[in-house]
Amino acid sequence: MKVVVAGSSGLVGTAVCNSFRKNGYEVIGLNRSVINLLNEKDTIDYFSDINPEIVIDAAAKVGGINANSLSPVEFLVDNIQIQQNLMRASYLAKVKRFVFLGSSCIYPRDCQQPIIEEYLMTGPLEATNSAYAIAKISGIELVNAYRRQYGSSWISLMPTNLYGPGDNFELGKSHVLPALIRRFTEAVNSGTKSITLWGDGSPLREFLHVEDLAAAIVVATEKYDKEMHLNIGSGDEISIKHLALKIAAMTGYLGDIMWDSGMPNGTPRKLLNSDRMKSLGWKPQISLEVGLSSTIKWYQEASTKGRVRI
Repeated sequence: MKVVVAGSSGLVGTAVCNSFRKNGYEVIGLNRSVINLLNEKDTIDYFSDINPEIVIDAAAKVGGINANSLSPVEFLVDNIQIQQNLMRASYLAKVKRFVFLGSSCIYPRDCQQPIIEEYLMTGPLEATNSAYAIAKISGIELVNAYRRQYGSSWISLMPTNLYGPGDNFELGKSHVLPALIRRFTEAVNSGTKSITLWGDGSPLREFLHVEDLAAAIVVATEKYDKEMHLNIGSGDEISIKHLALKIAAMTGYLGDIMWDSGMPNGTPRKLLNSDRMKSLGWKPQISLEVGLSSTIKWYQEASTKGRVRI
């Protein structure tokens, strides 16, 4: 069965391609070197030529608090355009299964915890990433619109915070975990004795290794066909402060860690209830300790060879 993975060169897309190949699928990866997904005609023509049976939408403009705050227009417009073009092209090519990947940031800033799927749109969003969240919410709605109007067997999956080898370590654009790995590694290499981090370290976050997400996507593609989007998380949470301390210890950083409380914390807490996903027979396999160790090792080796996005 032919599977197209849009965003195949990114953190998620790479893992998804590997996971589907391991499960016997024919995989075609799409990235910027193959096609500009912001161009509707090119996307439609490409899908018409290859006729995929399954499409996984892992293509998106992503980033941390700083990137979202600096470029809300692009985070809203580009993401809506990419997902809209992919769905239109998939519909015209008669794609049987379309899997839209969103984000846990779709839920209200002060959402009841753990977060179940029904809490979507029950309160105000976190301001620092509301543009990205709105784009992803519109993606869920568009998937369901295709289901209702055309009977499409398309689904939406909402993963928690992801990490793993091959992540984006560019400080101005990366998420918190890869940013911390880079900051502490560089401090060790340069002999820096003090590091200042954003916020006060109090927010609680849930992290899932990207390989666990990729495995979940395969399971959901094969077993799930309902309008309700599915949460995908590890079920464990850690404060940003304790995450920083853990990464500092694992990288060998022994200096001071300071906190700039004048900078934004983001959402106070974000823990997903993933019972629906787990009921399909999936569960995460990679602990945070094991995942951090492999990601730190990958970053340290890749950065010395110039193979890291910095």
